[in-house]
Amino acid sequence: MKEKNRIETRNRLEASRNGGGEDRIEKQHNSGKLTARERIEVFLDSGTFQELDAMVTHRCTDFGMQDRKTPGDGVVTGWGEVNGRRVFLYSQDFTVEGGSLSATNAAKICKIMEMAIKAGAPLIGLNDSGGARIQEGVASLGGYADIFLRNTMASGVVPQISAILGPCAGGAVYSPALTDFIFMADGTSYMFVTGPNVVKTVTHEEVSQEELGGAQTHAAKSGVAHFRCRDDRHTLEEIRKLLSYLPANNLESAPVVENSDPIDRADPALSDIIPDNREKPYDMHEILRKVVDRDSLFEVQPEYARNIITAFARMDGQTVGIVANQPSVLAGCLDIQASVKAARFVRFLDCFNIPILTFVDVPGFMPGTDQEWNGIITHGAKLLYAYCEATVPKLTVITRKAYGGAYDVMSSKHIRGDLNFAWPSAEIAVMGAKGAVEILFRKEISASDNPTQVAEDRTQEYEDLFANPFTAAERGYVDAVIEEPETRQRLIEGLRLLAGKRDSNPPKKHGNEPL
Repeated sequence: MKEKNRIETRNRLEASRNGGGEDRIEKQHNSGKLTARERIEVFLDSGTFQELDAMVTHRCTDFGMQDRKTPGDGVVTGWGEVNGRRVFLYSQDFTVEGGSLSATNAAKICKIMEMAIKAGAPLIGLNDSGGARIQEGVASLGGYADIFLRNTMASGVVPQISAILGPCAGGAVYSPALTDFIFMADGTSYMFVTGPNVVKTVTHEEVSQEELGGAQTHAAKSGVAHFRCRDDRHTLEEIRKLLSYLPANNLESAPVVENSDPIDRADPALSDIIPDNREKPYDMHEILRKVVDRDSLFEVQPEYARNIITAFARMDGQTVGIVANQPSVLAGCLDIQASVKAARFVRFLDCFNIPILTFVDVPGFMPGTDQEWNGIITHGAKLLYAYCEATVPKLTVITRKAYGGAYDVMSSKHIRGDLNFAWPSAEIAVMGAKGAVEILFRKEISASDNPTQVAEDRTQEYEDLFANPFTAAERGYVDAVIEEPETRQRLIEGLRLLAGKRDSNPPKKHGNEPL
């Protein structure tokens, strides 16, 4: 009897490993995709995968499903290690019933999610599914809801990362949307609530799957995807890279890596990056790369809302999160997309004990009817709320413009910024000199015989008063005016100072963020 059961065990495990069979595996490869198990092999450290529920099968007997059972039921679940650190994961198997979600399939995913929360380890979802298993009806829909609930419960407890490596449509899209980061692969992955056929029927628009919900669309237009990758392998490599910056859970700190970059490295080129002409743009990436540890900048959503930069980096080997205005795109103005992008990133950093470095060069919020009618007030308040709520160390460097309400929002001293530095080129004012003079001296200018000269004189007067960091420094709103090359050392010293920071918000169930 024992030997018979051993043989049966091996047979069932072999059936599970074969998925939908050689023909479907070949079809998967021909479409440019790896199989569910191949993805796990690429992603995890070699030999570390421990599978659960390999023999699970569905219980549906409708529409002939009782004769279509495959051990594992279209999803591979378990845990393993990435660079020696434990992670939990599930990988949908498109070769089995199109990776469709059944009630038992969902139960497998929920089990692994609950284990991740209890063990305090990141949760990775490798999505490649045709959606709900139609033969199971509401049982499949209930499975999605079970997953959504656990995504929500895991939020802010363990990092959740979703890779879209094939179709992800309908209700299936909301689980990735509830996670912290979404990766997509060019040419093989897509996400949408309703597909091209439904769109054509309802709105009469002709659109392809790729245009509607491909990686390029979601990376650059919608902002749904945080990272766009070349293919399956590149996606999995990039997820491993992201994990190297993150703590395992909300009670731990991010790993510190060995670092040979000198703390006191002072790059004199920083002194020449800000143009003499204050209206001329420059690339904020140049500053960031010269300040953070060499080759450590890892940008998040680089193609979306490019007027603001969000990125992970390291300072003295320690993970930090960076939010920086980008003067070379829309002059660095805060618009709806930039505000939401930065707000969500700030909240993630605060969830997982990652210090926030903010680099400021912002002329204000984007003007215009489009912005106002689409709710720039509410969306801009999201970024303000995120910074106000954050209790992790917050360090700010004002490189040039910090105007109006945008000055307040970008981690100013007034919203619990811990250390706020300014470069000599910083300008901290309600608005730019030209606009201020047109308001303050309108009558004087209009009454003058030489209005151009009066405007120029008053503009110079305003610039002398506010086009510098000294008034703010005199009031203590800026802790120090620093020379550009010393930025790296001052920030690292500040991070060390604030390593044991203690701060909290008033007791409450949760705040009412302006969603």
